Amino acid sequence: MNPKVLLTSKEIDIILHRLACQLVENHLDFSNTLLIGIQPRGKFLAERIKAILETEYNIPNIALGFLDITFFRDDFRRNQKPLEANKTQIDFLVEDKKVVFIDDVLFTGRSIRSALTAIQSFGRPAEVELLVLIDRRFSRHLPIQPDYRGRQVDAFNEESVRVHWSEDGTADSVYIQQNSNI
Repeated sequence: MNPKVLLTSKEIDIILHRLACQLVENHLDFSNTLLIGIQPRGKFLAERIKAILETEYNIPNIALGFLDITFFRDDFRRNQKPLEANKTQIDFLVEDKKVVFIDDVLFTGRSIRSALTAIQSFGRPAEVELLVLIDRRFSRHLPIQPDYRGRQVDAFNEESVRVHWSEDGTADSVYIQQNSNI
């Protein structure tokens, strides 16, 4: 099966602006709010959201960090090939702050569970929210739901959702495709 386009570059741009607007509605000045992109794919989305908040809404000094969850995953020892860790870049404490986790696709919920464990190394947040570009709602293994979602997608388990970012050298787009190992 050839990949099917779910979102074009223009649609992604519209969704990102809507997500940023929802964040502004809920957080106002962001002085007590931290944006944390979950490595590796949430980094691009988090950077984009921060840029929109700064340029479109004139919100200065937004705290942005990136969290690597590789060794907090419950499956990291089960892979045939060794996992490559990404770099955690959090130069602030999360103690009593509102944390917004940002990731590209919410699938089983295991990455978010790992992020909840990993963030404890930086303090205890007052509140944690989740922002995702794509919510695969029928694929959850854990009771985790996004607070902010760009698009909800119904995909079978043998299908994968791929998000492409211009930062990767491709055009912004989201595809659904049949997994090749089936």
